[in-house]
Amino acid sequence: MVNPRLREALLEGTDLAPFGRLVDAPAEGMTLADVPVERLLATTLSAKVLVLRGYGLLDVPELERYCEAAGELMRWEFGTILDLVVQDDPKNYLFDSGDVPFHWDGAWSERAPRFFLFQCVQGCDPGAGGETVFSDATAVYRDAPPALRDLWARTTVTYRTDHLAHYGGTMSHPVLAEHPTTGETTIRYAEPLDPAQYRNPLFLTVEGPSSEEAVQVMAELSERLHDPRYCYEHAWRTGDIVVAENHALLHGRNRFTGSTNRHMQRIQII
Repeated sequence: MVNPRLREALLEGTDLAPFGRLVDAPAEGMTLADVPVERLLATTLSAKVLVLRGYGLLDVPELERYCEAAGELMRWEFGTILDLVVQDDPKNYLFDSGDVPFHWDGAWSERAPRFFLFQCVQGCDPGAGGETVFSDATAVYRDAPPALRDLWARTTVTYRTDHLAHYGGTMSHPVLAEHPTTGETTIRYAEPLDPAQYRNPLFLTVEGPSSEEAVQVMAELSERLHDPRYCYEHAWRTGDIVVAENHALLHGRNRFTGSTNRHMQRIQII
């Protein structure tokens, strides 16, 4: 249940399944800048994913100024805004036409962002794939049996990948973490990337449990995180603005099955 005092700060819209909220622009000519950023993020924290439709997109300087009003922005070697497009000869799987397994943003940074925002400059043709998939990691943990939650609590995963994009190297993360705002237990996990299938493969070493239990950890995470009861798939339309809550969710992408002309801009708020 939403705190009554918080409810007044939320944007009204249509609830999505199994989570998320869709908000249509109440009038023509409105842009993202017309949405108070505090209400935008409060609604996203409550709904986990917020979809805005009918609002005009912002150019790069405007988008940076809008998001800076909410907090510090993640800055990479390319700046604050990442253009997500399929490349002809990509070094990293994020820019390939295949699927993107579940992960969380900022895993390779000292501080992970609280929220990330996408502007869809060019959407996908219906049925062309490329949907972004969000998995509610807090709900997956909450519904898991106590013995499995105890196993996850004893597990740390070390990840290794070559630094061929804006991240890379070696890092270790416990499977479970506390959400810094809500206090809920959430799952921090990035799925392995088989070098036979993915550019810039990701290798995992499971630490803490026995070897048999480690196999169980990965199998249970794969099955439960992909369970449709916990996943919202977003099919992108030109002009969509999507804000997601990074600590409660993991996210990935379905592979493209048709046109790969999709173009999105991503910015992250710490």
